[in-house]
Amino acid sequence: MSVAGLRTAARETVSGLPRAFWWLWLSTLVNRLGGFVATFMALYLTLDRGYSASYAGLVAALHGLGGVISSLGAGVMTDRLGRRPTMLIAQLSMAGSVALLGFMEHPVAIAAVAFLVGMASSASRPAVQAMMADIVPPKDRVRAFSLNYWAINLGFAISSAGAGFIAEYSYLAGFLGEALMMLACAVVVFLKVPESRPAQAAPVKTADGKRAEDEVRIITVLRDGRFMGVVGLSFLVSLIFQQGYVGLPVAMGADGLSSSDFGTAIAVNGVLIVALQIPVTRFIQHRDPRRLLIISSLLAGYGFGLTAFAGSVAVYALTVCVWTLAEIVNAPTQTGLVVQLSPAQGRGRYQGMYTMSWSVAALVAPLMSGFVIDHYGAAWLWGACAVIGTVAGLGYWLLMRNLPREEPLADEPEIEPAPVPAQARPDQAEPDPAAAVERAG
Repeated sequence: MSVAGLRTAARETVSGLPRAFWWLWLSTLVNRLGGFVATFMALYLTLDRGYSASYAGLVAALHGLGGVISSLGAGVMTDRLGRRPTMLIAQLSMAGSVALLGFMEHPVAIAAVAFLVGMASSASRPAVQAMMADIVPPKDRVRAFSLNYWAINLGFAISSAGAGFIAEYSYLAGFLGEALMMLACAVVVFLKVPESRPAQAAPVKTADGKRAEDEVRIITVLRDGRFMGVVGLSFLVSLIFQQGYVGLPVAMGADGLSSSDFGTAIAVNGVLIVALQIPVTRFIQHRDPRRLLIISSLLAGYGFGLTAFAGSVAVYALTVCVWTLAEIVNAPTQTGLVVQLSPAQGRGRYQGMYTMSWSVAALVAPLMSGFVIDHYGAAWLWGACAVIGTVAGLGYWLLMRNLPREEPLADEPEIEPAPVPAQARPDQAEPDPAAAVERAG
């Protein structure tokens, strides 16, 4: 592609999105740039504090359990208090708890504060996703979620590299640095991100004069069969992806490969996401989400299934390429589907339930990989991943038949769009979406 073509592609990728989205995107990037705890918690506990691997695993499980619990609570807060207050509470809580964790010395205190950090770290996700659904038009949501996912991975890649150098100097500096980044994230949200919660509808009364209860509640979400089916499938797919961080290093170690070999293989995941997320999104954003989710589920399952035949770093890296492509396609498409199935007044609760599926998978995946590898061997784990991916693909095919097309709601707030670059101002025709799809294909 020529330089002019690359400029056009980049402009079409980022143009037309609301200004509020870009401030929210910046807050996401800042948030992930401070990701020290999630990356180095195990090393901090075992190398710096001298605790056992079992204790480190317990703390990691408590951290994950905190995320499971907070997902639903944060979803309710998102709908009741609003998106912006929920994000501010979560980010300030994260800053305080991370800073406190750096000073804890007693094992019980470390475990308790790690639980609080896990709660705070997941509490902002339903609010962020609900706000993006509020402020971005339906036709641009897959693109917006993809850009946000790209920011998450770019921030994580940078923070992981920087955190390694910080850890050599002082783990406490890492904790305090993350706390400062969380505070910076809260400042961005406070100063630049407007509240986007849709206005509450007027109370409706039944024929006998009583007020009808039309508020979306958790029980409403649980009774939504199609949505809960998507949550279950999200759990299966995330259970597969989690094996890249819990099953893969164990399997590579059993093959006689070192931790640096695992670092080399897993680095392919971050590099590919940063390099391919935006161009792949241009290719998929107007395509059938059912096909994309089926294909990505199969790619994830069989990408990990291929790991059964790996024995060298190069082959392991090749399998990472396969399931990373599945991740690139699945993440924005599935988030867009969740929004499509969520009523505007209940987006926080729906997003909270969806977020919980990932948190539960993060708890179950280590137990699953440990049990299967210890009792049957790694090859059975990778075979199980292939089976789970197949089941998830079939599930998406069944659930998404006759999926209604999403239409914009009349009561959704009008958000001022970001300025259009000079090259794309009104003297040039707006790109035709159909033509864009044809070019992408």
